[in-house]
This record gives sequence, C-alpha cells and structure tokens, in this order.
Amino acid sequence: MRHLLLRRLAAIPLTLVVISVLVFLATEVLPGDVARQILGREASDATVAALRQELGLDRALPVRYWDWLVSFVTGDWGTSYTLKVPVRDLVFERLGASLLLAAFAFVLLVPVALTWGVVSGLYHDRPLDRFLSVTGLALAATPEFVTGVVLLVVFAVTLRWFPAGAQAPPGASLSLRLEHLVLPAVSLVLLCLGYVARHVRASTVASVRSPYVRAAELRGASRVAVVRRHVLRNSTVPATSALGVQAQFLLGGLVSVELLFNYPGIGALLLNAALDKDLPTLQAAAMVLGLLYLLISLGVDVAYRLLDPRLRLGVAA
Repeated sequence: MRHLLLRRLAAIPLTLVVISVLVFLATEVLPGDVARQILGREASDATVAALRQELGLDRALPVRYWDWLVSFVTGDWGTSYTLKVPVRDLVFERLGASLLLAAFAFVLLVPVALTWGVVSGLYHDRPLDRFLSVTGLALAATPEFVTGVVLLVVFAVTLRWFPAGAQAPPGASLSLRLEHLVLPAVSLVLLCLGYVARHVRASTVASVRSPYVRAAELRGASRVAVVRRHVLRNSTVPATSALGVQAQFLLGGLVSVELLFNYPGIGALLLNAALDKDLPTLQAAAMVLGLLYLLISLGVDVAYRLLDPRLRLGVAA
C-alpha cells in the first residue's frame, strides 16, 4: 500500500505538467483575440495592441507558458480579465460550491445505488430485476440537462415542492441551502445511478451463487442475515470502483447542471471563462479540476485495495 501511495503521489506532479501543457495549448486555439474581446469591437488597433503588450500576449508561446506555470506554482494566479477579481479566490470559491453540490449528490447516490443493485441482483432474471435494469439503463442514457428540465417542470413549477434555482439567498441556513440543491443533485444522481447499480447487481448475482452463501443458507441463516453479512460486503468492492468513476464523471456533469439551475460553481465558471476568453481563470480552473480528478483516482485505488484483501496480499483477482 505504501509503495502504491508513493508511486501515485510521485506521478501526480508529472501528470499535472502534462495537463498544464494541454490546458495552455487548448486556450491558445480558442477563436478570437483576447484583447479585442476585452476592449470590444470599437477599440482601435493601437489600443488593442497596447493591451496585448500589457497582458504579455505578444511574447513567444514557450515564454508565456513558462511564466504562467511558474506563477501558478508559486500561487500567483493573476486577475480575471472579465470579473476583475483575483483568480485564486474566485476558483476556490466556485470549487467549494461545486464540491458541496457534488458531495450532496454523492451522499444521495450511494445508498440508492447500493439498494437498487442489490435488490436487482437478488431478483435476478425476474420481472423486478428486468424493470430495474431497463430503468437504470434509460436513466444512464438520458442527459442530465433533460432530467434536470423534467425535474424543474414537475417538482419546482408544477408541484412547487423545491426551489427552481440552486442558489440559496445570502445568509441562508445549511438546511435551506441543501433544499435548493435537491433538484440539481437528483439530476446528477439519476445520471450515475444506472452505472453503479449495474456493478452492484453483477457482484450480488455472483455472491448469491457462491458456495459460502449457499453454505450459510444451509446452516439456517436468514435471508436478511445472508445479504447483510455476505452479499453487501462483497458488493462494496465493485461499487467502490464504480462510485469512483462516477465521482470523476460528476465533475464533468456539473457544467450543464450548474448552468441549468443557475448555480455558481466551477463548471459554470469554466464554461463562461472559455466563452469570454478569460485565460487566467480558464487555465487555473482547468488545472484545479485536473488535480481534483487525480486525487479522486488515487483515493479510489486506495479504497479498492483496502476493501479487497486479494489486492492487499498481492493475490491475483
């Protein structure tokens, strides 16, 4: 385990350098001129050229990349071109909001997906299993903005059970903030539910057919005890891997959900920065998301090894 941690932690800086190159090159190919975007179409060429020089955009690409990388590593992330605020404060503020939404969705997802998958596996090839499997696949195939619109129309506009917007008023309590997050979080849960439940279902079916479960049943153990002691425990390992993949996927799904529910998260910030060619904000937000993605991947690997004794002991699965 220690070797795994050291190897993966040592790979993170190198991976971040690769990400930084890709991010910087990607921002360079965005259409339009940054200075012209900031000053507007009516600005003279001389004014645009002066701003380009002030922003350092007239320098060679490798020089600009190196200066940006050094500044980023040392904590100087610059100022947003459009919002005129420090990029570091802006990114961390929006990241905190997105993490709250993603964490809330994750807390809802885990028990629902586990229950969904275990029930489906226990009723393998029966009508209930077919219904849950088809429904899960349909939900996984439906884009999050479609389910989000349906949830808004049904639960916010028609029934008025939840607020339409995800952003609570300033000074709101945690319960009120979570109430505003219910609909966007459910949109994310519905997107990830089918994938996780399928993994749990498959491991449940394998566990139910295993010799130790049959032996427990022959010893007179109740069905509830067998499920709690054997099926759920063995379903946790594949569920951990699937949940880790979905946690990374949630970061991508945040963009459309945050835009649909007008939520000030890092996904919306990233998209608006790309549209406005706000390069310091775009580059910093992409780097932070890349680091977060790597840390989630590391956490999943560690959890997977902790839960699976075969991996801890170096036994082939």
